[in-house]
Order: sequence, then structure tokens, then C-alpha cells
Amino acid sequence: MTGRAVGPKTGPDDHAPGDGQRRAPAPVLAADASAADAPATGDPASDAPAADPARAGASSTARGWLLPAGVGLAVALAFTAYSVAQWQTFVVRSWDLGIFTQLAARYAALEAPVVHIKGPEYNLLGDHFHPLLVLLGPVYAAFPHAFTLLVVQNVLFGVAAAVVTWAAVPVLGRVTGGLVGVAAGLSWGLQSAVEAQFHEIAFAVPLLAVSLAAAMRERWRTAAVAGALLVLVKEDLGLTTAVLGVVLAWRARRPALLLLTAWGVGGFLLATRVVLPLLNPDGEWAYGSRLDLAAALADPLALYDPAKGHTLWLLVVVTGGIALRSPFVLVAGPTLAWRFLSPEPGYWGPTWHYSAVLMPIAFMAMLDGVDRARRGRVRWLRHYSRYAPVVGLTACLMLLPQLPLWQLTNPGLHFGAPRAQAARDTLATIPDGAVVETDVGLMSYLVDRTDVYYLGNRNPVPDYLLVDRQSGGVPQEWGDVLQVAEILHPGVPFEVVHVQDGYEVARPVAD
Repeated sequence: MTGRAVGPKTGPDDHAPGDGQRRAPAPVLAADASAADAPATGDPASDAPAADPARAGASSTARGWLLPAGVGLAVALAFTAYSVAQWQTFVVRSWDLGIFTQLAARYAALEAPVVHIKGPEYNLLGDHFHPLLVLLGPVYAAFPHAFTLLVVQNVLFGVAAAVVTWAAVPVLGRVTGGLVGVAAGLSWGLQSAVEAQFHEIAFAVPLLAVSLAAAMRERWRTAAVAGALLVLVKEDLGLTTAVLGVVLAWRARRPALLLLTAWGVGGFLLATRVVLPLLNPDGEWAYGSRLDLAAALADPLALYDPAKGHTLWLLVVVTGGIALRSPFVLVAGPTLAWRFLSPEPGYWGPTWHYSAVLMPIAFMAMLDGVDRARRGRVRWLRHYSRYAPVVGLTACLMLLPQLPLWQLTNPGLHFGAPRAQAARDTLATIPDGAVVETDVGLMSYLVDRTDVYYLGNRNPVPDYLLVDRQSGGVPQEWGDVLQVAEILHPGVPFEVVHVQDGYEVARPVAD
């Protein structure tokens, strides 16, 4: 998300009704056909007046959401179990959870999102453009804890899985559709995002799922509204919205939907040319320099890297390749472009949270690809469309042992916490409300009750200085906590108040 912390940081056979014609009603599933075709019986109830249509429709809708809701709940619970394991064993992947927790606390207090971890009086809307994160404010006000953000992200991913399931069942049937929903929810991109802990893109995942699922059902207004909200999640998603508008306009044969494209481009330009430079301390879009298009095009061969190929290959195999039949895959273009054109290697591979937004696109494209292939002219593709979901599900199953959730099968190995008691004792030395300067190590556990600054910035003299010399990210050559204090605040005397198992705490000497 937000930059780097010191230390470990630790995407012309188109006769389909959806292409300008109305889609035919979804076929009755085999499980339901027998009931629908059964002869009338002599039951007196058969002569009773017909049930109220509105009530029957509502009941049918509720039943239709039972399986998707179950899939979504299962995904959210599985991810939350993983988050609990991380939290209890003091696993902190980066400074981002601390950053977003400070943002949520500011919104909960109806204040501007000033985040001291990024720098003194740093307005986080000058880092990335994510005004939709204001929704975290009420949730954090009710549950003021950094762990709350992890649960929020897990729930949002569960919602996306439910939406994919809802879209999959009419195309694939209840069993295969439910399995595809689970596969989407537990896909490699979402698991990597959960492992990396909270990032703003958590909100984009269900929005993309809703938009594309609505497009498959020809609910154009819902598709457009969900797509428009992406602009408020992160600045680069304005370009995703722009491409989505083109896809929707072409699919619906409604030029008016190109207004969504204009909204996306306008939002991107407003964010990167006006808002971010205005609020950023350096007066610029901080991440614009990470995309050098001219340099990339000057040496096209340098664009290839095995990590990029790995990411693309995973996107193809988990969808059985049939996703390439759908124009929905175009929506992934902007995310893949900014990642692969960047000179930053951390963006290229399938790890971290960068591929999370690609998961609903890939799986919805698979469903759309199956649907389109079935109604297309190419015989072999029609035949393959019967097996493509199984191919994708098999690939997802084979990937599981390589993904973060698999760690829960051996928690003793992956979530051992030899320093857990030392971490608790160290946290106990710092009182509520104190100003703390610290590294990544225990940052997320302090941010709820203290005012946290990151020691990589120019900060005021804190009440307490805390370093984790084993895994906090402070360069080893900086030395112990007193040497770190001298580097950060020369001339200010500090005294050590706590040392335990790599954790060191110091405070300024009282006058």
C-alpha cells in the first residue's frame, strides 16, 4: 500500500443474448427438474388458491441465497481463523495494519485521516486516494482494535465469495457452482492478501464481484454503481472502472454506460493530478515515479520476468483457461499493466495483496466464458466448456498446500511463538496514551491505545522508544535501543526501562 518500512515486508461467434439480446431464462437444474415435472397429485391442497406472488418471490430469493451465504460465511471464518493464529503469535507482516488502524481511529473520531506512522501530521489521503475507507470509522468506533480491520477484510472477501457463488449456480448448478464459489473465496490472490493483513483493496474485491455478477444477470444499473465506487477505493482503480465501462457498454449495447468510463478516467486524473499532490507533503503523487512507461517500452524484452509469467499462469490455470473467452478479462488489464510496467519487483509476483482484485475478475470471467462458449459456434469450445470448471477446480485444489491457509494444518510449525510472553511483558511496560516511536515488530499491538510513530521518519521526541532487534526491521548496525535513540534524537538522553528476548524499551531521562 503505502510505501516501504525498514526491514522485512514481510494482481465473431457472438450470438449470446447478453450481446444485445435478452438472455434466455436459466435452465432448470436437474435436481429441481423432477419436482417441476412431477404430475399433480390428489392432494386437496392442490386446489387451494395460489400463494401471494410477492411472498413466493421473496421466499425463492431467500432460498437462492442460502448456498452463497453459507459459502461466504465459511470463507470469512476460515480467513478469520488464520488471522487469529497470526495475531496470537505476534506475526506482523508490515506497517500497513498499523497505518490503516490509525486511519480508522481518526475517522471514528470524525477527524481527518492523519497517520503519524507515515510521518508527523501526515494526511493519508495524500498517500493513496481511498475515501471509501471512511466506512471503517463506525466499525472501529464500535470495536476499537487493530484486529477489527482483519475481520472486516475477511468479511469483505466472504461477501465476494458469496456473490461469485450466486452467479455460478445458474451457470454450473448448485454443486459445481458452490465449489467454484469456495475456490474463488479461497483463491491464491485472496489468501495472499489475508496473509499480508489489511489493505484498502479489500473493499474493491466485493465491488468487482458485484459489478460483474450483475452484468451477467443484465442488471446494468447495479453493475455501473458498483463499478463507479471502485474510484473511491484507490486511485489506480479509476482506470479499472474506465475499462469496465467500455465492457459494460459493449455487452449491453448501451452507449450511455460509457459515462462510467468517463467517471473512471476523471476520477483517476482528479486523484493523481489534484488531490494526492495537494495533500502529500512532497506535493506529488508519491507512486507516480514507480511507473516509467517510456523506459519500459524502450526495452520491451526487459518487460519479461518469470515472476510476471507465474502470476499470469496462475490466473489462467485456476479458471481452466475458459476465462479468456470472456471480455471480462479486459478489466484486469489496468492492474496487470501498472504492476508489470513498474520497475519494482515486489509488484510482479503472486504474493502480497496486489492480486486480490484480480480474483473476482478471473472467476467471473470463467463463468461468463463457460456461458458464452456453450452458446458459441466453436464445437470444441462448447464441448470443453463442460469440463473447464473441473479443470480450474483441480488446479485450485493442487495449489492449496502452497498457500497460507495450509499453515493451519500444522500450527506448531508455522505459528510457534517462542517470544509471545516477552512481547506481552514488553507491551505492559508502555502505558495507555503514551507517545511511542517504534519499528514494525509490535506496532500493530500498540496503535489502539498509544500514539505511534514509525522510527524511520523525523519524529518528535517520544515518551517511549521500542525496538525489536530480532524482527522489527531496524538495521543491525544501528545497535541497541540507546544507540538507536542517539541516531534518531541526538543530544537527548534516554534510559533503558525494559530488555527481554530481543525487545528493548527506553525513555527520555526526566529533567
